[in-house]
Amino acid sequence: MQTSSSPISSVLDKAVAGERLTPDEGLALLKSHNLTAIGAAADAVSRRMHPEPFRTYNIDRNINYTNACTAVCDFCAFYRPPDHPEVYVLPIETLLQKIEETVELGGDQILLQGGLHPKLPMEWYEDMLRSVKQRFPKLNIHGFSPPEIHHFTKIAKQPLETVLQRLKAAGLGSIPGGGGEILVDRVRKEITRGKVLTDDWLNVMRVWHQLGGKSTATMMFGHVETLAERIEHFERVRQLQDETGGFTAFISWTFQPDNTDMDHIPPAGAFEYLKTQAISRLYLDNIPNIQSSWVTQGEKVGQLALLFGANDMGSLMIEENVVSQAGTVHHLSLEAIRRCIRNAGYTPRQRNVFYEYIDEADEVELKPAGPVLPILQS
Repeated sequence: MQTSSSPISSVLDKAVAGERLTPDEGLALLKSHNLTAIGAAADAVSRRMHPEPFRTYNIDRNINYTNACTAVCDFCAFYRPPDHPEVYVLPIETLLQKIEETVELGGDQILLQGGLHPKLPMEWYEDMLRSVKQRFPKLNIHGFSPPEIHHFTKIAKQPLETVLQRLKAAGLGSIPGGGGEILVDRVRKEITRGKVLTDDWLNVMRVWHQLGGKSTATMMFGHVETLAERIEHFERVRQLQDETGGFTAFISWTFQPDNTDMDHIPPAGAFEYLKTQAISRLYLDNIPNIQSSWVTQGEKVGQLALLFGANDMGSLMIEENVVSQAGTVHHLSLEAIRRCIRNAGYTPRQRNVFYEYIDEADEVELKPAGPVLPILQS
């Protein structure tokens, strides 16, 4: 690929050729406004890493088992203090009913997350996992973010490895990258209190990977972080992936300010989202999959993300309670997701959290895309 003769062209050519970018080079890309060149390079890398004619999606449901949380996150519109009258803990019957509905719609997994509840014992979580696996033995439980698991070690008064082994034995299948925000302590201390810092977040993932588990990594950006701190986040994730190889995908999204204590911060737009996602594809050379965030960006930008480094449209997201509390209300049907993928020039395939295909390929054949980004229609 030949990029334009801009100040970042040599950096982009290096990434497209498969060479690893340095933090300074990543920062230079973030400071650039040449979205077209950055996006074209990310698309070239995505096609090199995923030459198959497919782009993927999955069907799951984000079930928040409680909104009680001892942490105070200025960016979160979902949580409630433990003594708040709106606090809830889902009864197991309600949880199983939600899963039943998900399975009937073709889902093979649930995303199970909650706040840091101060009184639920470790045994409660194990019983919940066992109840789900007993009723739905083939379902994958993608559950408990690193802040939750770190919290469990305090509740159980047991080492991290022991807690993770107990969760795995009870039925935990994989760990989501929730609570990552920006993996820089300066940022974390400014926007949250009572929540795990960077090294402990990463160590939850490290130990889980050492136990043979898989997980995803995330980033919520566009608030108080600097551009250099976005790169530091990428760097910490890339370093851990070098060490363990346990991350299956990276997902980034923009901070949604409505109804939060940070609503004075103007939201980052589609330009910043697409640029940052594209750079994540260029920088995270050891993470195989990049997921679009149509949930926060909407259908059109979520589709366009497939040409800015993403190879996955993410989840049908039958239920979502966290970013929707911050005023984000984008919804897509299964057919809309599949149409977005087709109109971007690919064949849609359903996958699981391990990025294994779990369907039969569509009859639609891939139409080779030219060097110019197509105008998307859906």
